Amino acid sequence: MRKWIVRVHAKYNLNQITTHGLRHPHSSLLFEAGASIKEVQDHLKHADAKITMNIYAHVSKKSQEVAVQKFKKFMENLIRCEYDFEYG
Repeated sequence: MRKWIVRVHAKYNLNQITTHGLRHPHSSLLFEAGASIKEVQDHLKHADAKITMNIYAHVSKKSQEVAVQKFKKFMENLIRCEYDFEYG
């Protein structure tokens, strides 16, 4: 793996990064793809999910938007249910 990274750095004139340095973006992409905390914890070989959460679980712009859409849908359904109950 290390030799491959060195070749890619040289070919594309990139800043140096270690294989360990790839853990953070890799785990962030796993979360973005929908992997659970336990799946990422196991993948990174962390003994405790708190380590995974505290270091690697960040809220991306995409996941913020997904959360907003979930809340919007929840509220729309709630309002629809109340309307059906009152006028239904």
